[in-house]
Amino acid sequence: MSSAAPPPPSDHDTPTPDPPARAVVDCAVYVDGARLPGSFTPQAALAEVRERGAGFVWLGLHEPDEQQMTEIAGIYGLHPLAAEDAVRPRQRPKLERYDDTLVVVMRTVTHVEHDMHTVSEIVLTGQILIFVAPDFVIAVRHGEHSGLSGARRALEADPERLRRGPGAVLHAIADYVVDSYIDVAQAVEQDVDAMEEEIFTPGTTMPIEPIYQLKREIVEMRRAVAPFALPLQMLTQKEMPLSKEVRRYLRDVADHHTMVTEQITVFDESLSAMIGAALAKTAVQQNTDMRKISALVAMAAVPTMIAGIYGMNFDHMPELRQVWGYPVVLTVMVVLCAALLVLFRRSKWL
Repeated sequence: MSSAAPPPPSDHDTPTPDPPARAVVDCAVYVDGARLPGSFTPQAALAEVRERGAGFVWLGLHEPDEQQMTEIAGIYGLHPLAAEDAVRPRQRPKLERYDDTLVVVMRTVTHVEHDMHTVSEIVLTGQILIFVAPDFVIAVRHGEHSGLSGARRALEADPERLRRGPGAVLHAIADYVVDSYIDVAQAVEQDVDAMEEEIFTPGTTMPIEPIYQLKREIVEMRRAVAPFALPLQMLTQKEMPLSKEVRRYLRDVADHHTMVTEQITVFDESLSAMIGAALAKTAVQQNTDMRKISALVAMAAVPTMIAGIYGMNFDHMPELRQVWGYPVVLTVMVVLCAALLVLFRRSKWL
C-alpha cells in the first residue's frame, strides 16, 4: 500500500529559526594558556571545560537573533534579562552582575574616510556585550567594524596572560576597544585641525554644514565613549570577581579612556568655537559686501541727481543755454565721483 505524498510547503509556514551555530564566529577552549586543537560547538566546549575542571570557553557571537541567544543562554545558564540585552544593538555602556557572571556592555567606534566639504557620516558606532564567568567568556558583537579576531590572536600569542582566565579576555577586549577610541580620536583630530586651518585662513570660505555635521558626530562619539568610564572604574574595585593583576591592567585601560574622553570634550569645544568664528566671518563678509554696495550706490547717486535736476525741462535754469554748460556738468560729475572713490578707498569701503 503506497503512502500519501507529503503536502507541498505553504507560503504561510513558519520558517525554522537559525541555529545558534550560524551566529558563532569562533568557539575555543583554553587550558593552561593554550588553545585546545579542534573545533567545538558551544555546548561541547562548555562540557569539555567542566569535565576537565580547568580552563575556560571563549565564545564569539555576531548579531544573534532572539532565538539564537535564548539557546546560548540555556546552554550557559545566562540570566534572561542579560540575554535580552545581548540582542539589542544600542545599549548604553554598563556593568551588571548576576551571581558569579559579569555582564559588560561597551560601544565600539570607527572613523569613516570622507570629504571635509561634504555632509556625510564620519563616526560609526557598534556594540560588544561580554558575559564573564569563571569558566567561560561570551562576546556578542553588533556592527561590522567590531571584530575581535585581532584581540584573540594577540592574546593567544601570550599564554602567560591567557593563564589568568576569563578576566584576561575581558581586559584584552576592553583594551582593544579603548585603543580603537584613541585611533578614532586621532583621525577626528586631523579633521578638526583641517577645518580650523581653513576657517582661519584669510580669503577662504568654509560652509557651516560640514562643521555642524562633525560636531554632531563628535556628540555621537561622546555618547558611545564617555559612559564606559563608570563600568571601567567599577571593574577595578576589589569587590569584582577578578584577579588583582587583571584589575591593575584594567586601571591602565581606565586611564587611557579618561584621556580619550578629555580629547572628545576638547573637540566639541573647538567645534563650537569654529561655528562661532565661521558665523562671525560670514557676518563680516556680508558687512564688507554691503559697504561696497553702499559706496557704489553713493557714487552712482551723484550723477543721477545732477542728471535728474537738469532733466526737468524748465525754461529758466542756470547755464542751460550756455555752450560750456554740458562739459561743465560732466566735469563736475566726474570730479565728485572721483572724490567719493578716494574717500571710500581711504575708509576701506572699496
